[in-house]
Amino acid sequence: MFFIVGIVVVLGSVIGGFLAAGGHLHVLWQPFEYIIIFGAAAGLFIIGNPGKVLMVAVKAFGRVLKGPKQDKTAYLELLGAMYAIFKFAKTKGDLALEPHLDRPQESSLFQKYPKLFGDHHALEFLCDYLRLLTLGTSNPHELESLMDAELEVHRQEHHVVVGAWTTVSDAMPALGIVAAVLGVIHTMGSISEPPEVLGHLIGAALVGTFSGVLVSYGIIAPVARSMESSFVAETHYIECLKAGLLAHMQGYAPQVSVEFARKNLNSFVRPSFAEVDEMLQNVTI
Repeated sequence: MFFIVGIVVVLGSVIGGFLAAGGHLHVLWQPFEYIIIFGAAAGLFIIGNPGKVLMVAVKAFGRVLKGPKQDKTAYLELLGAMYAIFKFAKTKGDLALEPHLDRPQESSLFQKYPKLFGDHHALEFLCDYLRLLTLGTSNPHELESLMDAELEVHRQEHHVVVGAWTTVSDAMPALGIVAAVLGVIHTMGSISEPPEVLGHLIGAALVGTFSGVLVSYGIIAPVARSMESSFVAETHYIECLKAGLLAHMQGYAPQVSVEFARKNLNSFVRPSFAEVDEMLQNVTI
């Protein structure tokens, strides 16, 4: 939603200002300039990234349109899910979790929490470390190091995807100059034409520079930044799980473990202690 609004504001301000100053919109329609710029940009995007990264980078564009899904409501649900799981483990023993961990997609325990259930990475992270606990791994310091290593891998993967879009953004102004230079070369071949024709050709060439700069700084760079924010929110969601899991592994009561996880959240999405306490009163296992 905010992405669409932002694009409308950027394009509306630039094009609206151009028209208000007496410009003519049809002058900006230079399809061959756009073919040069965007075609070359697509080519360098393909050259610079392996196939897997290309697929993830294109798919990640959907995150920008939807925005981060890890809001305050999602975290309230996550804290409730952790409380239910930890209470279940305390009441029935860690081994009682095994059927739920082996087939999480069929687990009635996880299905009660749709946001967590629908987050493949977070659910896999939770199940993997609870499974290690059922297997007898009880040293929280060793598990914390393992969690940190896994989270760092996630960050590196996200960095590669964001870097793919950032590289395109950085290249767009230069590609706009390439299109403009080619336009000037074409103009020089028509130097004997009257001023009206030359003016049209020079204007068309300058549209290349304009388009490259606008698309770079007005669209693709903000897209990459928004994508990075979405990835950071996803990582914070898993870090919240990490804090709760480590507290549980150290033997704290479920509500205390949940409080450890809550304090790990930033102020934008952190529910208050009272909100969490009220929510936990309605949690069933």
